[in-house]
Amino acid sequence: MSLVGPRPLPWRDVDRITRPADMRRFSLRPGLTCLWQIQGRSNIGFERWVELDLEYIDNWSLALDAYILIKTVPAVITGTGAT
Repeated sequence: MSLVGPRPLPWRDVDRITRPADMRRFSLRPGLTCLWQIQGRSNIGFERWVELDLEYIDNWSLALDAYILIKTVPAVITGTGAT
């Protein structure tokens, strides 16, 4: 597991990925935090979650990883989007 990368899906959600293009989200090592984590977590629908993971894959860089790590701290502390 990495610090940053697509969050692992619960088993109940793995079957919800039906489009072959969306399977790319499984091409990276899962991470502890990601774009989904800093952009609303439970306030984001499943389709948007997958889109954010694919956006991360398409735009990966060390700078993006650093940005996500920096933004994760306040998101976790404030509980933004957490249920």
